[in-house]
Amino acid sequence: MDAPRFVDIHCHIAPGIDDGAKSWAQSFQMAQMAVADGFEAMICTPHQLGSFAHNSGELIRTTVRELQNQLNRNNLPLRVLPGADVRIEPCMFEGLASGHIVSLADHKKHVLLELPHEIYLPLEGVLDNLGKMGMVGILSHPERNQGLLQDPSLLEPLVERGCLMQVTAGSLMGTFGPLSQQLAERMLEDGLVHFLATDAHGPKSRRPLMGRAYDRVVDLIDEETANSICCENPSLVLNGTEVADGVRPRKKRSMLARFLPWAA
Repeated sequence: MDAPRFVDIHCHIAPGIDDGAKSWAQSFQMAQMAVADGFEAMICTPHQLGSFAHNSGELIRTTVRELQNQLNRNNLPLRVLPGADVRIEPCMFEGLASGHIVSLADHKKHVLLELPHEIYLPLEGVLDNLGKMGMVGILSHPERNQGLLQDPSLLEPLVERGCLMQVTAGSLMGTFGPLSQQLAERMLEDGLVHFLATDAHGPKSRRPLMGRAYDRVVDLIDEETANSICCENPSLVLNGTEVADGVRPRKKRSMLARFLPWAA
């Protein structure tokens, strides 16, 4: 069977414009790692708004174009597209309409939304406003938000309202602690995860890797789910195509089946 071809909708591989890659050399190292791990495309999502209000849409687009040119010149088979990790602020809607704020793959379809890590802020109004603009919100790493960790029951109503959920691959591997790992696993089992993404920030820590997390999803749920959230749904975003929302309960595998697959 062919190896899965991953698409990343959240990574900080564009150099020198946020807290991700610090140089072109680091960006190239990250790209090499990603290709070796099975990635065929990545949406570059530097932070916008919040502490990175200075990052303009044009700066992001220009940097990503140059990164693609460098990858092409070095024959590295990775496609990179512009996007942003957007801190939720009232001005974001005007910025999205004008193009100052970059949607994922610049299609003006999906917007990667970042909450403050320390608290949960109600998202219903944000989702409704995006809907009026013909856009869909994707909440980045909800399993790492302190408010959602304290009250996971908030997640399902958000999904039912049309919010898509992006869990960090490292969370499934325990990188962000046991509580985030447990919530990520619970979200998977409840059918609340639409995407896995790396949220990669560098070549040495928080690296652009998906393979182990993909295998973890296969172990916890099934291969169909792993392909959906690591390959198929991210590819839809890459192409500006609608992703099915809503809660999709998965049949949980028994503990026996996890250790003895033939017993499933």
